[in-house]
Order: sequence, then C-alpha cells, then structure tokens
Amino acid sequence: MEIIWKQQRVFMKDIIDKYPHPKPATTTIATLLKRIQEKGFVAYNTLGNSREYYPLVNKENYFSSHVNGLIKNYFDNSPMQFASFFTTATNLTTSELEDLTMIVDKEIKQKQK
Repeated sequence: MEIIWKQQRVFMKDIIDKYPHPKPATTTIATLLKRIQEKGFVAYNTLGNSREYYPLVNKENYFSSHVNGLIKNYFDNSPMQFASFFTTATNLTTSELEDLTMIVDKEIKQKQK
C-alpha cells in the first residue's frame, strides 16, 4: 500500500521494482494485490494486458480498518483491552505515556462538546 500511495497509479512491475533484492515473486505481489483489491483498498484500470492500480482509501482509513480488525479479532472487540495491552506491552516511557494521556484528554474534551 505504501508504494501505491506514493505513486498513486502503479503497475505490478512498478511495485516489484520498488522492492530491494531479493525481490518477491510476481505471484506473491499478484496475490497481495488481489486481496487488497477484494477488500476495497485499491482498484485498477485495465490497459491492454496490464492492470494499473490506484488507491481507494487513504493511509489513515486503511490503518484504522486494520486496527479495528485487530481489536475485534484479538481483543474481543474491546478497545479497553487493546489500550491496556498497548500501554503495558510496548514498554512506553513515562514521557510517551504522558503524551498519550494528553491525546486521550484532548479526545475526551472534543467528545464532550
């Protein structure tokens, strides 16, 4: 997805070219493209025998979808369980936890309006 967001319109060859050696197999990239296309993250235009892929979602929406899936599938659909795991399992510093607290406080204030 990073390559597609940066380029905006890419062919499979363009994606493979962006990878360092050893490059992934064409079939691997084709499978990934098919999966993200089926999930509605990318679409394509057919040009001759090639497909030109382009993003349908921005990075924030894509990430949000994955985080929500993670919460649903691994934390019993509980954002609280996820937050608890995140804050304890990631070894955040005191400063990072304070920053996180400020983000949460700001979000609370916005929702109270």
